[in-house]
Amino acid sequence: MTDDDLEKLREEKVKELQERGEGGESQEEAKQRAEAQKKAVLRQTLEPEARERLEALKMAKPQFAEQVEQQVVALAQSGRVQGKIDEEQMKQLLRKLQPQDDDYDIKHSGL
Repeated sequence: MTDDDLEKLREEKVKELQERGEGGESQEEAKQRAEAQKKAVLRQTLEPEARERLEALKMAKPQFAEQVEQQVVALAQSGRVQGKIDEEQMKQLLRKLQPQDDDYDIKHSGL
């Protein structure tokens, strides 16, 4: 059974439990489930080198890395990812998502 099959089974089971009214999970459980699903999608979507780059980014800029993860998951779920994202594609995505730093002209006044 592939990761895709397991993910589909999990999603179906969650929907089924929610429809029956047995989906009374705590917020913490819901967060953990959502995090596990996100990790599964990232594992399926990213090549190992791209995952390593994202992990390194998490250490330096955790908020930006979270934004990138959400973007990758959204791309994958919308079907806009063909194959897996390699390191070069990850670099391009990071460049697109990276906030543009404004250039400031600092003028020194003569003291």
